[in-house]
Amino acid sequence: MDDLFGDHATSLNDHRPLADRLRPRTLDEYVGQQHLLGQDKPLGGLATRKQIHSMLLWGPPGTGKTTLAKLLASAAGCEWISVSAVLSGVKEIRSAVGLAKQNLTQNRRTVLFVDEVHRFNKSQQDAFLPHVEAGTITFIGATTENPSFEVNAALLSRARVYVLKRLDEDALMGVITRGLDLIEKTMSKPVCGQLIALADGDARRLLNVLEIAAQLAEPESDIRADHLASAAGEQIRRFDKGGDLFYEQISALHKSVRGSAPDAALYWFCRMLDGGAEPRYIGRRLLRMASEDIGNADPRALQLTESALATYERLGSPEGELALAQAVLYMASVPKSDAAYAAFKEAMAFVRQTPSYDVPMHLRNAPTNLMQEMGYGHGYRHAHLEAQPDIGAYAAGENYFPDELQPSTFYHPAAAGLESKIRGRLASLSAADAAADKNAEDKNSADDAAGEV
Repeated sequence: MDDLFGDHATSLNDHRPLADRLRPRTLDEYVGQQHLLGQDKPLGGLATRKQIHSMLLWGPPGTGKTTLAKLLASAAGCEWISVSAVLSGVKEIRSAVGLAKQNLTQNRRTVLFVDEVHRFNKSQQDAFLPHVEAGTITFIGATTENPSFEVNAALLSRARVYVLKRLDEDALMGVITRGLDLIEKTMSKPVCGQLIALADGDARRLLNVLEIAAQLAEPESDIRADHLASAAGEQIRRFDKGGDLFYEQISALHKSVRGSAPDAALYWFCRMLDGGAEPRYIGRRLLRMASEDIGNADPRALQLTESALATYERLGSPEGELALAQAVLYMASVPKSDAAYAAFKEAMAFVRQTPSYDVPMHLRNAPTNLMQEMGYGHGYRHAHLEAQPDIGAYAAGENYFPDELQPSTFYHPAAAGLESKIRGRLASLSAADAAADKNAEDKNSADDAAGEV
């Protein structure tokens, strides 16, 4: 369950987990989410008016989704039924709806809470719709995943989405204070800071570590940093492979590379490694970045990144991760251009929107006598045979598009890195084409004039 914690006077002989003993009983005891619960905020206003509606609570673990749902249901005077998408199916949903119908006959409203609603499939989510429509239940779902992707559009349209934020340092410090008061322990401010860092925005994790650390500490003594270290063990960071946070962090890495921010790029790279991301996946994404955001401004980025991925394959973790870090830093530091990426997208769109014209005869190869007799390759101008001092091998004015199409320009090199030189060369070739076309027009005009005479 996903709960947040308040302050209770509880017996020290209570053997329930600390997180459960500190569970808030009213919204006044609830910590955090003031953007939703403050004065004139949407959920705060609901509770004040003792009203409730169907909703989805979306946020990281340990931010109080389940507890908030319970407190809102209580404030509105509703009956509470909870099902877990991990353990329940359509049978459990029907049973819960049956209880809700019984409550309705006694003029009692029911909140049906679904934990981890994103784990329900489409048919299971559809099972709620008629009962939400009929007012049999007020639906509240909790999810750590983006509802836009994980919840059916029909259900999403009937429930308002509220985003819960990870708890900040002040909120977590308040949880620590209440926890220490309850277990009658003390802890220095620096050690509190370490515990907050370990919690990573998750109040439940914080209290679990605090409780174990208190058990490890000697009676009548402070909880020290070594107690926290032993209690925390090998902490698993907030990172869900394939989940929202995964894609948020890879997006942050990509944008840091694109924005030429090597330190930030390295930070997100290390965050992903620390959270358990597969280095090979990161390496493949780096290859994409090398083409998409650097391209011909520095073609070495693609080569270096490919070598880094090969080095990782040879060395494995953790030694091979250094090569990937080197690629991250290089790509974030060199000139950028997305001209190749933009040209590819534009050309693909153009091809899909135009007919499949034949290859012009002069561009076709003619390996047989029959093909030569049919005109394959006739009129082709070999660029190396027309080399010019300033621009090298180039057949100025030659057309390489299908006869039915006017030549198009997809590639617009940036004025950055090597691509600035490519840009200058293509400009020279374009000027040579224009001169050749002008000469051809002048020759045609002269021929026309001679024919008239």
